Amino acid sequence: MKSYLDLCKKIINEGQWIKNNRTGMRCLTIINVDLEYDVKNNHFPLITTRKSFYKTAIAELIGYLRGYDSAAQFRKIGCNTWNANANKNKAWLKNPNRKYKDDMGRVYGVQGRKWQRVDGTKYDQLKKVINNLKNGIDDRAEIITFFNPGEIELGCLRPCMHTHTFSLLKDTLYLTSYQRSCDVPIGLNFNQVHCFVLLMLMAQLTNHKAGKAYHKIVNAHIYENQLDLLQNIQLKRNPLPLPSLIINPKIKKLEDIENWVTVNDFSVQNYKHHEIIKYPFTI
Repeated sequence: MKSYLDLCKKIINEGQWIKNNRTGMRCLTIINVDLEYDVKNNHFPLITTRKSFYKTAIAELIGYLRGYDSAAQFRKIGCNTWNANANKNKAWLKNPNRKYKDDMGRVYGVQGRKWQRVDGTKYDQLKKVINNLKNGIDDRAEIITFFNPGEIELGCLRPCMHTHTFSLLKDTLYLTSYQRSCDVPIGLNFNQVHCFVLLMLMAQLTNHKAGKAYHKIVNAHIYENQLDLLQNIQLKRNPLPLPSLIINPKIKKLEDIENWVTVNDFSVQNYKHHEIIKYPFTI
């Protein structure tokens, strides 16, 4: 919580106003942020100065790991975050590559599970990383990337958190995640949950201990229409102790994620928080 609150204050105090061409909105912006999460000691980084909808974030991660490409698929597992970008994003609605209602195109998990090779075959990045780590292999390129420059126009949104690198030191697994753009009041806690859960889950799937998750953000910003709520409500609240995360120990392999795992297989203990804040979402 201290790192989160310090980041918010830094953006307010040191950020520069930049107009975002895609949204037409001004953002208070800084460049280069480094955060880290103590997965080893299970300090789950949920925001406590407002209610965090962590189940939606976990559902979104499950959808990525399954390679979902439709907002309808995400809705079915309890995640509504892709409805707007799939169906209200003006640029995507005009894009001839959009196939149908709810179509997200080749974004996030599609790239992670079905990267398009030149010869037309698909490459499963996630399966490669899991298989290597299970066998104690770290080739210094245990990387899952959702950012495919050659297919940017084939998806409704360029990936924000785009690359995850796993590092194995003896029996401990670490994660470094890279994010090109971060809406701090709304999106950041989703991304924090993704980092933490992804490392804890991958450690469980590959029979290793979880170490730390390192989270690098290039462009961190606060939209102009979010600033008042952040300054005058959220930053005036006192943070509360962090909760812990429990993952169903029956989750043992990738096929479990693909076939039966739900958000109910993830539980949070001792999560105390202040009231919800409804920040405006900019498409």
